[in-house]
Amino acid sequence: MLRAGRDSDAAGFITLIRDCWAEYPGCVFDLDGELPELRALASYFAEQDGALWVAEEAGAVVGMAAVHPLPGTPDWEICRVYVAASQRGTGIAATLMATAEAHARDAGAEVIRLWSDTRFTRAHSFYAKLGYIRQGPIRVLNDLSNSLEFPFIKPVRGVAVHRLDASAAEHAERPLADILIACVTAGASVSFLPPPGTEASQAFWRRSLADIALDRKAIWVAWADGVLVGTVTLDLAMPPNQPHRAEVGKLLVHPEAQRRGVGHALMAALETEAMQRGWRLLTIDTRADDAGEALYRSLGFQEAGRIPGFALNADGSAAATIFFYKQIGDA
Repeated sequence: MLRAGRDSDAAGFITLIRDCWAEYPGCVFDLDGELPELRALASYFAEQDGALWVAEEAGAVVGMAAVHPLPGTPDWEICRVYVAASQRGTGIAATLMATAEAHARDAGAEVIRLWSDTRFTRAHSFYAKLGYIRQGPIRVLNDLSNSLEFPFIKPVRGVAVHRLDASAAEHAERPLADILIACVTAGASVSFLPPPGTEASQAFWRRSLADIALDRKAIWVAWADGVLVGTVTLDLAMPPNQPHRAEVGKLLVHPEAQRRGVGHALMAALETEAMQRGWRLLTIDTRADDAGEALYRSLGFQEAGRIPGFALNADGSAAATIFFYKQIGDA
């Protein structure tokens, strides 16, 4: 049963958090020194205009989550997300997160943020499934546990685009693989034949991490109403005689999110950065009659030519590939 948290749940909160922390070496639970708010947690969040929920089973607290606005911003933060070990895999965590997210969205949140200890790797995978991406510098708490925390973000209103650093791209490996699989399965021509396996799809993104870290490649992702649905890459490592050019790599939009402006938003972010860096020429290729062809033409890309039989369709037939270019900036 899910219900609003109360100050009288203090004993349950304390037991739940202490037990969860005990699963990780080095996590020190110091109630009076570092966590005194647990004795009246509902009041603590009410004073921040936030909210607190409890998952209860046979009268015991088996899960919890809270959310509150971040002063001076349109952002909200989800925190205190804990689920008893015996209840994991039952959907309680997802229900708590969905409840907290809905509360924040209804209150006008544009972005939901959260922090998670670097040791809580299982939680990080869970957040990735929900569309959260690790983004930004690590936070040092200087507490008894010597805690370091990763920041996570999730835009929840409309279409939003963010560029990822290498750390964020590594965390997004599985959701990016899921987008790739969905696009290829739906017929997209992006160097794979359907059905691409999860391992191969994740390996494709994993190979990009070093290039992203070394600024030889840039990657953006897009959310639509809180769901991670698209990505595009820009290859920056051009030959010495082409310092003015960059090549657009994989532009992928999940089939269920197409025709919502996601592709346009991704390409706009990419083009803006390309102009800021002083590049004057973008190039890209796509299979003839692919959905990308119409998009690139609508964005002002010019056809440079096509090669018949350049790639194979899923049925083994040969397909032509079109090469496009677009002059930007002061070109």
